[in-house]
Amino acid sequence: MAQYRTHSCGELNAQHVGKSAKIAGWIHKKRDHGSLLFIDLRDHKGLTQCVIDKSDKNFKMLENLRVESVISLEGEVLKRTPETINKDLKTGEIELKIQNVEIHSSSEILPIQVAGDEKYPEDLRLKYRYIDLRREKLRNNILMRDQIIRFLRQKMWGLGFNELQTPILTASSPEGARDFLVPSRMHKGKFYALPQAPQQFKQLAMVAGFDKYFQIAPCFRDEDTRADRVLEFYQLDMEMAFATQEDVFAVANAVIPALFEAFKGKKTVEKNIPYIPFEEAMERYGSDKPDMRNPLEIFDTTQEFKDSSFTIFSNLIERGFVVKAIPAPKTSDRPRSFFDKLNSWAQDEGAKGLGYITFADGESKGPIAKNLDIDRILKIKAVGNLQDGDSVFFVCAPKKEAQEFAGKVRAKLGNELDLIDPNIFKFCWIVDYPLYEYDEENKKIDFSHNPFSMPRGGLEALNTKDPLDILADQYDLVCNGFELLSGAVRNHRPDIMYRAFEIAGYKKEVVEERFGGMLNAFKYGAPPHAGCAPGIDRMVMLLADEPNLREVILFPINQRGEDLMMGAPALPENIQLKELGLKIDIKKN
Repeated sequence: MAQYRTHSCGELNAQHVGKSAKIAGWIHKKRDHGSLLFIDLRDHKGLTQCVIDKSDKNFKMLENLRVESVISLEGEVLKRTPETINKDLKTGEIELKIQNVEIHSSSEILPIQVAGDEKYPEDLRLKYRYIDLRREKLRNNILMRDQIIRFLRQKMWGLGFNELQTPILTASSPEGARDFLVPSRMHKGKFYALPQAPQQFKQLAMVAGFDKYFQIAPCFRDEDTRADRVLEFYQLDMEMAFATQEDVFAVANAVIPALFEAFKGKKTVEKNIPYIPFEEAMERYGSDKPDMRNPLEIFDTTQEFKDSSFTIFSNLIERGFVVKAIPAPKTSDRPRSFFDKLNSWAQDEGAKGLGYITFADGESKGPIAKNLDIDRILKIKAVGNLQDGDSVFFVCAPKKEAQEFAGKVRAKLGNELDLIDPNIFKFCWIVDYPLYEYDEENKKIDFSHNPFSMPRGGLEALNTKDPLDILADQYDLVCNGFELLSGAVRNHRPDIMYRAFEIAGYKKEVVEERFGGMLNAFKYGAPPHAGCAPGIDRMVMLLADEPNLREVILFPINQRGEDLMMGAPALPENIQLKELGLKIDIKKN
């Protein structure tokens, strides 16, 4: 007989009846029937019902043990009577008649219960994560994550990619968020940075002559956390030499939809993936991360309000504002409170309000309809393909602001009107990102997305085009409103890089100082290369149908950036600071 167990708690069945077995695990539940005590014993593989008679010498000991105590139980496998068979359990045809008991670890009173579906505050769950992970739903999420990573590795190997590992301690690099810094003991006063992404290293691997790289890469960004963003996350990082944008699409389209198809459960995966230019996405959906399950499309009504009698909008249009319209099908018969609540929501979001028109029985109603001539109203109805019974909401603001807020209204209406199918995964590629944007705050041209992307048209475009008209071979893959993947064709030529940064206001010496490692490498022969990085946590979150990333990460920190279980972050010991040559100066409010 094995020391702890001969079988797992999910293994015994009718074939084992009459045989002796030993299982080990946690006491999941106990049911005292007076003369009999039933114990459900649980391990990684499943659950087995065990039973002991009151006359047995071990009865009292087991009766006094708390749930979640860890024990081994040895005994004879019995067949359950037909009326007691549990068809929902792999071991539901049998039970173990307890003959010997070994206690490995007794449990104290639990801060959260494992059995049952009781809801607990997130901070309590995170503090006792090791207990929370014993609960079936969360445990299944983590096991799904394991299977997803296995699937991705097999796919990438099958496509000829090599798995390489890049450094965790590196130099600070601008990736759009703050770095986590690590002080050096050997070089006092200097700091390493944890990588926001392996961006430069994977490009250097291409310069080194590797053809196809991938990695399940840990990334670190010191930014505010939210449901779909955490400080430490993992991505399927990949890069290819001598590759175009289409080559990256071919790999991603072979991997990501196949992953969702394999783990979709009862949901469906939309096979047709549209390619949507960035500007079109902003105009039609108000976002570069549009939820394609939402059928609503934004349309422009600036011309219909220009020089109109609705002076609130027409006066703003003269100042360069635009008017975006968002349809709301089959809402004209909604009570006034529906429209008032949306107006209040818009004000809470920072807008002045949310004007609207309703169409019913050949008439138009609403605050805007009262102050706009009928020809313009009918033109709006035609442009938006609106029908009697529909309504339409309006946003008037500078172009970028109007697009983004119209996108929020679209998302709000999609949810309010129950238009979003929760049982489908819909993807889209967002392409043709602008290389530059105008920074209103600093009154200068700056990079809009990724400074290391190749400008469409190369050096000629940089020298001859208006910077705001230059596109880049940058792309995102979006699923159900979440960005799953971001990537680009890389700028591998020093002359193009110098010029691209010069337009954004960076002098040559600044570029060499900040990006010297990669820039110098490009001077010794760099192949054209491209890549992307799907986020593993987000993909698992979507496939597990969870509301936030913390439900699919083994040991996450909370929304305030704290590890309540391990007590991080924490003040270092004085001896540690002395070794590092550091002093802490905390400014108190």
